[in-house]
Amino acid sequence: MNILVAFDKFKDSMSAARACDAAARGIVSRLGDEKHTIVHAPLTDGGEGFCPILVNAVDGYIEYHTVCGPLGHELEAPLGWVDAAKLPKGVQSLQLPAGGKLAIIEMASVAGLEQVAHSERHPKYCTTRGVGDLIRIATAEGAAAILIGIGGSATSDLGLGALEALGLSFCKKNDQTIEQLTPAQWEDVIAIRGELDLSIPPIFIACDVNNPLLGPNGAAAVYGPQKGLKPGEIEPFDTQAKELAEALCHFFNVPPEAVDIAGSGAAGGIGFGLKVACGAEYVAGFELVSNWLDLGAKMSACDLVLSGEGKLDASSLNGKGPLALAAAAHASSKPCRLYGGAVMPQVNAFVAEHFDNCEVFTITPSGTELLQALADGSKNLETSVSQTIK
Repeated sequence: MNILVAFDKFKDSMSAARACDAAARGIVSRLGDEKHTIVHAPLTDGGEGFCPILVNAVDGYIEYHTVCGPLGHELEAPLGWVDAAKLPKGVQSLQLPAGGKLAIIEMASVAGLEQVAHSERHPKYCTTRGVGDLIRIATAEGAAAILIGIGGSATSDLGLGALEALGLSFCKKNDQTIEQLTPAQWEDVIAIRGELDLSIPPIFIACDVNNPLLGPNGAAAVYGPQKGLKPGEIEPFDTQAKELAEALCHFFNVPPEAVDIAGSGAAGGIGFGLKVACGAEYVAGFELVSNWLDLGAKMSACDLVLSGEGKLDASSLNGKGPLALAAAAHASSKPCRLYGGAVMPQVNAFVAEHFDNCEVFTITPSGTELLQALADGSKNLETSVSQTIK
């Protein structure tokens, strides 16, 4: 058989690449390694792994820079570079540059939850300044365009921290500049000053989230709780976000309706901020990754598809990699198996109704404590694959 293993990350347990490796070990332990071809295609939704997965797929390179982390401390973050001329044709159809150097920024590596201890997670105190630092560096190094994956963020600052790194300043009374703005200082902002570097190249944002910036389906309401917002904090946070969003739109002479653009609520609104200030464009994340990794050709050549992620839940049904891959397998009449550390009932129901060639498996033994499940993720995936593959 030709078996395609295309896993997304198992958050806090294993990267997409490690998940693919674990699944491959499970295949070999059950079927042996003779007469079978195992094709690895680690997936990314724009979060952890976005930079190395895309860079390695087209023989690019990664350099590291010291930039501002989400809590204001310095950290080393990757900046990927690829030759735009080497991109697959399907990627070029997304209107990325046809030539020159394309810079790749992974927001999760510089403003992500993975950099913030659970006890310190709260979007009021986190900044996207490091993303702006990397944009500035990529611009100075001659990027023809910049591609940003915005999954896995710890922030909800409308991208104002990034814009601060790119030349804006936010002032309080007596025209004093606020140093390193976070939402905790939003109520003090009375004016926006400064200007952006006009040489910033086109910015593309990989995103599959369609949420607006504000309201019951917005950044604070939907994603704030996982970043540390408590229920009683959501409404006042959203109110202040609305005021700052309107001020930013006014500063750049952009209609305030920009807050309603699909995707503006992703990653705490950084796409909104970069679109208003820099004219950034959204690109469909899974479509980008699928074309970049040439998943269509890999799908056509395979006899079986294995995929999955840490938690298969309602968000997985909204265009995320494993379920999108299952849909593609169904359309191609390829058998598919999905594996999750946890699997919610709605996923089982959806798959049973729509994909008659797909099976879903929970890899975590019943009764396992969360920390133990995370520690044993690789072993559990390997075991589950070996027990379920035929």
